[in-house]
Amino acid sequence: MMPAMTQRPSPFDDAPEQDVIDSLTRSTTIAVIGLGPRTDRASYGVATYLQSHGYRIVPVHPDAGEVLGEKAYPTLTQAAAEHNIDLVDIFRRSSETDDPIDEAMAIGARFIWLPLGVRNDSAIARARQAGFTAVQNRCLKIEHMAYISHGRL
Repeated sequence: MMPAMTQRPSPFDDAPEQDVIDSLTRSTTIAVIGLGPRTDRASYGVATYLQSHGYRIVPVHPDAGEVLGEKAYPTLTQAAAEHNIDLVDIFRRSSETDDPIDEAMAIGARFIWLPLGVRNDSAIARARQAGFTAVQNRCLKIEHMAYISHGRL
């Protein structure tokens, strides 16, 4: 029997704590790429939680008309034409995150997040080198809950 393979941590997984805090405290409008009407999806649970804590949620999904009482947009660029987006949370497979990260940089979102299990070291490095705060393999909901429970937000 072969030993279980463990995924090596990426040097880009360790966003500085201040980046996480800044993402949570300096953002008011969060675009969630991949947020559709399916309540069983992680994107829906995260967005519902964040919305209940006062964040404005902007759904980005090509097939959704409205999610969580908010108009959904087929692209991030179209959403940014109507909203000042502070943070983009990208619910896509790791292999499908290059274009959304580039689009987030193009619209000038200050914060870019990839949720748990989603990584793209080269795109995260590119975003950081361009001056964006970019976090991967972490969940906004979990981080928010942790900081609240420790009185940090």
